[in-house]
Amino acid sequence: MLFGKTIGKREASLVPLRILAHLGDAVFDLFERQREVLSTATARQLHSKVASRVSAGAQSALLAQLAPHLSSDETEIVRMARNLKPSGYRKMGQSSYRAATAFEALIGYLYLSDPERLRELLELTAL
Repeated sequence: MLFGKTIGKREASLVPLRILAHLGDAVFDLFERQREVLSTATARQLHSKVASRVSAGAQSALLAQLAPHLSSDETEIVRMARNLKPSGYRKMGQSSYRAATAFEALIGYLYLSDPERLRELLELTAL
């Protein structure tokens, strides 16, 4: 699952939160596509199945599901990312977008610093 080199938690925490969220968005999308690829017949079906799980509303709900399982470092990343000022017009409520950004930043942070922990949390979202 990991393509690049892992870095320490300290170094990962120095990466700007918007960059972590951008990376986390891509990682989570890839995880969802990989999870569905064998049970889907066409690319259109794959896109439809995955699109519902990578939306801001779905990611917000997944963050709430994961919250009890997060360490103090992970909770801090989530807290800081949730407090980022949202950019641009959004169709959903601001709280959903902030939670989705926090979820994505957490995924990006773990992708860089602790791939085993990332796999553990992503498996919890697959249930």
